[in-house]
Amino acid sequence: MTDAVGSIDMPDAQDEAPDEKPRKGGKRAKKGPLKRLALFYRQIIAELRKVVWPTRNQLTTYTTVVIIFVVIMIGLVTVIDYGFSHAVKYIFG
Repeated sequence: MTDAVGSIDMPDAQDEAPDEKPRKGGKRAKKGPLKRLALFYRQIIAELRKVVWPTRNQLTTYTTVVIIFVVIMIGLVTVIDYGFSHAVKYIFG
């Protein structure tokens, strides 16, 4: 019968080379805290440049849709709350 993949009998290729030292911290360990902070902010700016920002027209449309949805949900919750309050008053007097 064949052994299952990843069985205990056969070590992985990574386990066969114990001569290598594990890295501690990588490149970050060599930099000071201010350099790491500067790198962090540079990466933030780089990611923000990749964002596709909506136009003013799209932003107005999205905002209008959200406000209308919220008003509808407020109305729905108000009607349900009003109905439950009258039902409780009717049941419990």
